Amino acid sequence: MGPHIGCIPFSFPGLPNIRAAFTTRRGGSSRGPYSGGNLSWEVGDAKNDVLENRNALRELAGFGHWAEARQVHGVEVLVEPNPLNLDQCADVQADGLATSRPDLALVIKTADCQPILLAHADGRHIAALHCGWRGNRQGFLQKGVRAFCDAYGFHPHEVLAVRGPSLGPGASEFVNFDLEWGEAFRKYHNPTTGNLNLWRLTKAQLLEAGLLEERIFSIDLCTYSLPETFFSYRRDKATGRQAGLIWMDPAVA
Repeated sequence: MGPHIGCIPFSFPGLPNIRAAFTTRRGGSSRGPYSGGNLSWEVGDAKNDVLENRNALRELAGFGHWAEARQVHGVEVLVEPNPLNLDQCADVQADGLATSRPDLALVIKTADCQPILLAHADGRHIAALHCGWRGNRQGFLQKGVRAFCDAYGFHPHEVLAVRGPSLGPGASEFVNFDLEWGEAFRKYHNPTTGNLNLWRLTKAQLLEAGLLEERIFSIDLCTYSLPETFFSYRRDKATGRQAGLIWMDPAVA
């Protein structure tokens, strides 16, 4: 039996065929600073350990195929990505993925950044966005939702979203706020602590993108503050990556 991978499932209301999950660092085969369920090839972890973790995730979750991109803190969305073998490295740069293909898991890798999973109300279209603070600053959520809707011809108010575990408001200090953010983001910044509430900002940006408030969900777990459960780049620098993933189960109507 292979290694176990810790996983937090999420269920979109009214969409029983849409599967979504956020992995943790618990379980897994990786060691050292990547100890547990690291899923990234790009952080210096042993290849065999990463592949064992990826295989364990597929066995646990039950999806058939896997798609990911080389995440670069940009604003590009890759529409209808090709499936990759679990031992392949992604070669296309993008921070979003969208598909209408059943049984294809869209995978976003994070270690403080926000994984945002999107599902259309028809249950036949999904997307996944990787949003670090640079993504928030660039309006990637608005641009990503627009790209998803434009690709398949529907309206943002028909989209559901869930934000996964990420850097919480108690750990999101920006000492160079004026240089890195600017006046447009002042209301999300606490000048006393220097922290910027990325969770509140992300919800506001999803609302600005056109989503309905009752269709925006969140898992409010701070990656920085829970070292036994999550990888955190801000906390540890050398570390692994957990994942947010979404797919359509072909066995469920």
